[in-house]
Amino acid sequence: MLTFPNAKINIGLNIVEKRPDGFHNIDSVFYPVNWCDALEIVPAQHFSFQSSGLPIPGDESNNLCIKAYHLLRNSQPKMANEAVHFHLHKVIPMGAGLGGGSADGAFALKILNEIFELDLSTADLQNYARQLGSDCAFFIENRPVFCFNKGDEFEEFSLNLKSKFIVLVNPAIHISTAEAYGGVKPKKAEIPLKEALMLPLNKWEGLVKNDFEENLLWKYPTIGAIKKTLYEQGALYASMTGSGSTVYGIFETEKDLKAQFPDFAIWQGYLN
Repeated sequence: MLTFPNAKINIGLNIVEKRPDGFHNIDSVFYPVNWCDALEIVPAQHFSFQSSGLPIPGDESNNLCIKAYHLLRNSQPKMANEAVHFHLHKVIPMGAGLGGGSADGAFALKILNEIFELDLSTADLQNYARQLGSDCAFFIENRPVFCFNKGDEFEEFSLNLKSKFIVLVNPAIHISTAEAYGGVKPKKAEIPLKEALMLPLNKWEGLVKNDFEENLLWKYPTIGAIKKTLYEQGALYASMTGSGSTVYGIFETEKDLKAQFPDFAIWQGYLN
């Protein structure tokens, strides 16, 4: 079975407070975009994992697709003696604030549920996804939502950007989660995110904030320069997504900005 795990962006990201468990509570809107990996899973006699496309750093056993398989195999009797072959073609940049690895893990859960007819509900799949990572659960339903707590609890939120065009630019600057959070002092936003997002899109600048930007745009001027260029090219709103380093601009009409960013990975398309 073949599927295409997609990226997501953060529209606003407020670091509200540090939790006793060491994580942080956040407020954000997660919005899916169609920058996709490709993931194929087929039943096999022996388990195997293969990847192509962008090289995946680190120990293969930490890949969320593999963790998803073992999570279900160890808890679902129908999978106790089942093996699969994974082929993951990696397109979404890693460590880029786009949630690509989380999407891969969540989509693996959904495919395995179908292949082995586990009959897991959406809530069941979300609970499994939360065990893989904080934002994995979002990709089970994969639709715009307001996120809170660790980014793994969701509320319905009416935000429709279907007619808008988005440009995502990744300068291949790796920013670890520890580095990103190390430069942030948690605080509640002066204007609550939900309230700010009720304003017209061209009024979001300066009000819909990613709290990671204050430190990281100063530390990595390239990220700030990308954001500036997106506004100069007519973006209604531009922001870094997640803990960076990808920056996106939302436009009223279609744009081709590849010439403006010849040295960076770029994806352009309409929002769903």
